[in-house]
Amino acid sequence: MTKKKYTFIDLFAGCGGLSLGLEQAGFEVVFMNEIVDTFASTYLANHNLKEGQYFIGDINELNKCVGEYSDILKNPDKPITLVCGGPPCQGFSMANRQRIIDDPRNQLYKAYLQFLSEIRPQFFIMENVKGMANKFDEIIANFKEYLGDEYLYDYRLLKVQDFGIPQNRERFIMIGNRMGIDLNEIFTEIERHKRPPFVLKDALFGLPHLEARKEKNKGEYESLECGFTERDFSYPSTDFYHFINGDRVITKLYNHKNRYNNLRDIEIFRRLPQGANSLHESIQDIMPYKRRNNIFKDKYFKLDENQICKTITSHMKYDCNMYIHPWEARGLSPREAARIQTFPDDFVLKGPQNSWYAQVGNAVPVKFAEVIGKSIMKFL
Repeated sequence: MTKKKYTFIDLFAGCGGLSLGLEQAGFEVVFMNEIVDTFASTYLANHNLKEGQYFIGDINELNKCVGEYSDILKNPDKPITLVCGGPPCQGFSMANRQRIIDDPRNQLYKAYLQFLSEIRPQFFIMENVKGMANKFDEIIANFKEYLGDEYLYDYRLLKVQDFGIPQNRERFIMIGNRMGIDLNEIFTEIERHKRPPFVLKDALFGLPHLEARKEKNKGEYESLECGFTERDFSYPSTDFYHFINGDRVITKLYNHKNRYNNLRDIEIFRRLPQGANSLHESIQDIMPYKRRNNIFKDKYFKLDENQICKTITSHMKYDCNMYIHPWEARGLSPREAARIQTFPDDFVLKGPQNSWYAQVGNAVPVKFAEVIGKSIMKFL
């Protein structure tokens, strides 16, 4: 017998963290949408999608031409199992008096609902910031407005560190299905995958030493000191290595390359002890923001190797002063950030170096997505 394929579509796909986790759980991606060209180029470099299996552009435009992709999106002989995505949703504040769906800032959220109403998958996942939980009753009303009473819905606020990921990150995860499956059972299954987190030194162990680049405006420059976009490398076999890579032997190192820092910042990085921020006495004579210490106390923060990492965010594209390496005088490299987000070591980031940070920071941690995928898969 041929094993049944459980297919999914990834909207707002970014570089593909959510997709990769679902694939590791056994799902097959058949279509993706992403508006940012650079992010889409990374996604396509790490997946085997053909022309016609992706739409690079605004989801509102995709909704206008769903019929052009009907062989994939609306094929009655090959129904879509799952649609996933995290629509940017700026207008969900409790202080906001108008409905989420009426807020002009939430056009992408409305477009996500429109897409679901067209495709009507067996399951959907919506991932978002934890503040969305404040408006869940309203969100349910929005979904019923577009999908009727065919679906069951529920959500949980989940911390990725509860599933092994070496990072403090809490997210709103909403799951819906039209199979009549009790969502409590699915979330109970997710909870069964809980395990203690790896810590930061587990994620960083074994990667080559790097130094901050001291020459400004030379983003293409590469060397043993500041790193390479790609190089041969033999990884040490550790529990964390197998957690993110399985049993595959990886012989290349990608995107382990450091950015420019001025000499003052490098000295601050060197002096700060692990776990210390801008208020630490060791840097007060060279701290550039002393008059606004109450505002900028975390302008600099040196990570603690024995703790989980603070939340990896897209802000790292501007600087890594809040993500100082625990034992080297520099910020984290994009590869190190990717490891903390549990991307496998052979995942290649495309585009300019600063965009590598943005792509990783916006992503769903891969092993967290895998847990969600495996838990849904159990009910198929």
